[in-house]
Amino acid sequence: MSIRLYDTSASQVRDFVPLVPGCVSIYLCGATVQAAPHIGHIRSGLNFDIMRRWFAYRGYDVTFVRNVTDIDDKIIAKSRETGRPWWQIGYANERAFNDGYTALGCLPPTGEPRATGHIPEMIEMMRELIARGNGYAVDGNVYFSVTSYPDYLALSHQELENLRQPEGEGETGKRDQRDFAMWKSVKPGEPSWETPWGRGRPGWHLECSAMAHKYLGPAFDIHGGGRDLIFPHHENEIAQSKAFGDDFASFWVHNAWVTLSGEKMSKSLGNSVLVSEMVQKWRPIVLRYYLGTPHYRSMIEYSEEALREAEVGFARIEGFAQRVTEQHGLVEPAPQVPPAFAEAMDDDFGVPQALAIVHTAVRQGNAALAADDKENAVARLAEVRAMLGVLGLDPLDAMWAGPVQGEDLHGVVDALVKVVLEQRQAARERKDYATSDAIRDRLSQAGLTIEDRADGSRWTLS
Repeated sequence: MSIRLYDTSASQVRDFVPLVPGCVSIYLCGATVQAAPHIGHIRSGLNFDIMRRWFAYRGYDVTFVRNVTDIDDKIIAKSRETGRPWWQIGYANERAFNDGYTALGCLPPTGEPRATGHIPEMIEMMRELIARGNGYAVDGNVYFSVTSYPDYLALSHQELENLRQPEGEGETGKRDQRDFAMWKSVKPGEPSWETPWGRGRPGWHLECSAMAHKYLGPAFDIHGGGRDLIFPHHENEIAQSKAFGDDFASFWVHNAWVTLSGEKMSKSLGNSVLVSEMVQKWRPIVLRYYLGTPHYRSMIEYSEEALREAEVGFARIEGFAQRVTEQHGLVEPAPQVPPAFAEAMDDDFGVPQALAIVHTAVRQGNAALAADDKENAVARLAEVRAMLGVLGLDPLDAMWAGPVQGEDLHGVVDALVKVVLEQRQAARERKDYATSDAIRDRLSQAGLTIEDRADGSRWTLS
């Protein structure tokens, strides 16, 4: 068994070899909490949740750290815009993110540090970088000198001569305009902390370098995040951490975006679809299926039609699980997933290929049910539950056992459909097949599939 993983820094798939045998350490750039999360934000957490689950299935002890950026330019700008304290905005949105992760079945991280809780670690890192000649202080700002680190831009594969570094307000005194701020001097009305170079607040990149070092040490296995973070954020993290003396991450793993009309879903573009709204319209397990089953490096183009297709695809799996359970009782997950599923997941977390194995097992199980082959039907459901469990999508798992939207209406719908099916059965008994077929067609148009069996007709969502 060998897991292979695409490493952005190497631009290729590499065999995963952990730094510590039997253990995996992961740092994921989490939420910047200036606003509530849209489904693009949650996709990143969900992709890494699946990766974490697969590592755990393969027997690794996983340490998973996902940070919270609770102070940066965007949060301060939102505070100015709304008149609310920056910390109040950050905390409310941090809770909204965690609600979103929980709703979509993400396991809680091993640790979830906030940037504002790690100012001493940032000061220590800046002091060392200045002493080593990689950093310098001017006007209360502390900058990183990009030319002092020879491997700068090795992750994003840019040319230093052509670099245009994003720049914030008040970043004065730079020796080179390509240098980036690790610490920003105090400004009126902004939060600030005391340092040897004056009061101010941290730069975005420094936060993650300090937190990764504290919780995962000078070297760890995987650093993850959205592909939009490759530059400048992850590039600048590498420069700070390695200049500080850390080996830092062995693998860089980046998930793709959720797009809307061809553009990256973002708060600034106003094209976001909030998780809090989506879970009111769609079952959370269906949202997880929609966001988690494409390959993590593939873009997802959001549309209502695509979500409906995901709902139908998941309903086929769920319907099979329900039918076997109704006829043969609860079936426990198999102790091992099928080899083809494992092979797909070992190959850079190939969820689409793994999901094809799930659907094949569902088709085989449905055929076994039709043939009244209990042994094969039960065996296929055991396999399906094992595979879905790894993906966090087992509809019979206790995680999804709580009430879902519309569950209180299921009994009402069931009673109404049974009345219609009785009318259809009466038509069949009097050989009025035209009426019987018409009733079936109307139910089909309403989104129901009718299965005629020896013990009566059964309905499921199409």
